[in-house]
Amino acid sequence: MATYEEIYGKRVKDFDSDPTLESSYEGQVWYDKSTGVLKSVVKLDAWVSSSNAIQARDEIASQGGSGTQNAAFAAGGFINPPPGATALTENYNGSGWSAGANIPTATWAMGGAGTTTASLVFGGLAPSGSPQYRGETYEGDGSSYSDGGDLNTGRYQVTGVGTQTAGLAFAGGYPSNFGTTLTEEYDGSSWTAVNTMGTATYLQAGTGTSQTSAVSFGGGTFPPTVQLNVTQEYDGTNWSAGENLPAHLATGAAAGSQTASLLFGGLKSNGSPPTSQVTETFKYDGTNFSAAPALSTAVNSQGSSGSQSAAISFLGLASARTAATEEFTSSINTITAAAWASGGNLNTARRAGANSSSGTQSASFYAAGGPPQVNNTEEYDGSSWSNGNNTNNSVGAVGGAGTLTSGLLFGGETPGTNAATITEEYDGTNWTSGGTLTTGRRALGGCGVSQNAGLGFGGADSTNAVLTATEEYDGSSWTNGGSLPVAKRSMGACGSQTAGLGFGGYAATIFNTTEEYDGSSWTSGGALPVAKSISMGSGTQTAALSSGGATPTYPYSPITNVVGYDGTAWSTRPSLATARGQLEGDGTQAAALAFMGTNPGSAYLSATEEFTGETITQVAKTLSSS
Repeated sequence: MATYEEIYGKRVKDFDSDPTLESSYEGQVWYDKSTGVLKSVVKLDAWVSSSNAIQARDEIASQGGSGTQNAAFAAGGFINPPPGATALTENYNGSGWSAGANIPTATWAMGGAGTTTASLVFGGLAPSGSPQYRGETYEGDGSSYSDGGDLNTGRYQVTGVGTQTAGLAFAGGYPSNFGTTLTEEYDGSSWTAVNTMGTATYLQAGTGTSQTSAVSFGGGTFPPTVQLNVTQEYDGTNWSAGENLPAHLATGAAAGSQTASLLFGGLKSNGSPPTSQVTETFKYDGTNFSAAPALSTAVNSQGSSGSQSAAISFLGLASARTAATEEFTSSINTITAAAWASGGNLNTARRAGANSSSGTQSASFYAAGGPPQVNNTEEYDGSSWSNGNNTNNSVGAVGGAGTLTSGLLFGGETPGTNAATITEEYDGTNWTSGGTLTTGRRALGGCGVSQNAGLGFGGADSTNAVLTATEEYDGSSWTNGGSLPVAKRSMGACGSQTAGLGFGGYAATIFNTTEEYDGSSWTSGGALPVAKSISMGSGTQTAALSSGGATPTYPYSPITNVVGYDGTAWSTRPSLATARGQLEGDGTQAAALAFMGTNPGSAYLSATEEFTGETITQVAKTLSSS
């Protein structure tokens, strides 16, 4: 029998403890002297939940094997009526979803191909009153869509593969034929009919990496209603039969290439109704199918993108239309999904206080709040809140900045005024009076890295006029900075005095706008996916979170929405466990803290939630006989 060294080319090493693990250790065996066992690093397959999309829907156009796990699009689709079909497009960046350019016509059950910056969507169904079985083709460049050449035969439930200039469309349904063998190729301007499939189908899953290498899985025909277990492969000229599926499946999704693909979800039957929604996942190597870990939630009519080892499943129809996203990874890494978890409750439930905007998840303060206005101070150590010394003023709707040991409180409304000019400085033990604001105001935005570099902006004055004024604090006095482009109050905020971020807010309406401050002037940034005010901000100008808040109009309607900012665009993140507005927060984009606020019934909350971004670790596996 061959030895390990003869097979692998290396000897079994021994270590006092596990080595620092990396991809080069995959498949290598070593002896751990501290535990007396053999160990190795092996690949693990798993689905992990990711951030929800902005709008729940199914029957969207996506790109399957033409895309990647970190760059996917979802175009069109069907949402709960009204209005039914939608023109929405969203893009996925590996962490969350952001709004893209709408397709020209609200359509569902389209085919898709290409990339997020060179996409191709075609066919589908439009609302009644339009030609329902559509042949239109749209080409996207990441910022807008333009018309391309029409399909020769308009149809829906069509599958797409390839690129914007070398696309493939196959199968689908149209009025006289629910299940077709039609295949067309796109050259960047027009479609050409080519050799047909061997078995007519619609509701099929399909994938591939090019116009000359595609695969179709299952599907169905109607009438009669029959679900299929066929696999069909295209080589750029002809279709041929592949290995039959392990089950009769329709309305599932696929990713990867013709010889290394992943098939997941859908509706399963014995070939005819009834059907059951499934979580099943299969790998296909071009010859055989093998079982892979199941999706966490049964879903069908979803979108897909990526490869056999790094795929994504998104949106679709679960118990209802869903915005859920799951990522499949085959890797030596163990991936823990980003998530919010409960922290320790505050001692006194309240809202609209001052927080250390540059604090951390394990070192933060929350001071004052109201109405009725209070002067409590509490400090968080990563697990629980403890009472600190009181502020000098009882004040609510107040701005905050700095850290636990170099904090700042300013503006707000006291029992004697609804637009205070007060400033207080915190050293981690005591509060002392600082220089007064030039303009008294409440519900202002505040941020800054210390009590010597604070930033306050927007808010409302004593006449209830909403302001554009910005002021900067140097540790002793406030001076005027550049004005906001639009007067706002109740904005979310984070960042520093020279790299500040303000977003959302309220005046005559609730805003979805973002403003960036460079130390002297404000410029517009990417729009929030959802307009909201009184939300929490954490992080920096180029790596921020906006959590919770209220939308869309006054009176406030608290939400669980969380989005992340990369300095250019906002994208979705895992939602808060509890919907709330007027909450406060600290920390970073990857380790944030959210606390207090009001729930949909306007009750003051004491709950704390801690956010941890996605983590990736390598784990050595113990080898044992079986």
